[in-house]
Amino acid sequence: MSTLYNPLIFTIKNPKITLKPYTSLPSSLPTPKLRKFLNFSVQSSSNDPEKPIITDEWGDKSEPEPEPVTKLADSDPPKYEDEWGNGSPGVEVSSGEDEKLLELKRCLVDTVYGTDFGFRASSEIRAEALEFVSQLEAANPTPAPTESPELLDGNWILVFTAFSELLPLLAVGNIPLLKVEKISQDVNTNSSTIENSTTISSPVATLSFSATATFEVRSPSRIQVEFKEGNFKPPVIKSNVDLPETLDVFGQKISLSPVQQSLGPLENAVAGIARAISGQPPLKVPIPGERTKSWLLTTYLDKDMRISRGDGGLFVLVKEGSSLLY
Repeated sequence: MSTLYNPLIFTIKNPKITLKPYTSLPSSLPTPKLRKFLNFSVQSSSNDPEKPIITDEWGDKSEPEPEPVTKLADSDPPKYEDEWGNGSPGVEVSSGEDEKLLELKRCLVDTVYGTDFGFRASSEIRAEALEFVSQLEAANPTPAPTESPELLDGNWILVFTAFSELLPLLAVGNIPLLKVEKISQDVNTNSSTIENSTTISSPVATLSFSATATFEVRSPSRIQVEFKEGNFKPPVIKSNVDLPETLDVFGQKISLSPVQQSLGPLENAVAGIARAISGQPPLKVPIPGERTKSWLLTTYLDKDMRISRGDGGLFVLVKEGSSLLY
């Protein structure tokens, strides 16, 4: 059998240990071998003096490896990018602020929707709307509205008012068959004029009237207003009399079906009135008295919404054409 597979058997005997007196170490110890490094010499290239040539100890010549090319130039400022290549977080913060303001504006408009400019708002809805107003005023992006004509100019539609002198006008909506359709304010900084317009509708016609005023800038956010005259436009007669099915009078619902069956003669009379007054100029009436002067402080302004306070109350307006109105 092959000995490769035989186990080796060792026999260990107890060695005999003899203690000897101390002896000095050998006078000479082996010197440890030191690592030998390659010797290099650096020379300049004859073709290009700016490129050095490295010569090792064997006489071989080579050029140094080129330095890695960086992605950005030395003069470029550092960029803050995440793994998706997004820019610095500063832009996201600004976008987040815009989204927060847009959400506040939408919440305010949705809260006062269907309250007839706040006239029919309950105490809870009015308090919620005023809270949204306060938050928007605290985050006003335009601290100097009178110095931003590109934002201030335009036709502004009233969506909510509180503590307002307009409440008697809004009460017209309580009269049966009458409704305040629209209240607006047109601002023109070039001519320093304001025109407040109101439209009231009935089943027969639509009536519009306005008041024009001039204003002076008193501070970056305040103007002094003086009303000059009122304008009453001829009523726009509707082609068809549009009566509701029922009428609410002092809590009692009255059916208008009998009236609707006899609208023929009434529509003929209305058509005759329309032909008679069509093309007539508006009626202009001067506004006398001390009540012609007022002041207005703009506490919030951007491209969509304006919030103003004055001796006439609190007004929240949305610029005509804004998506907040739809």
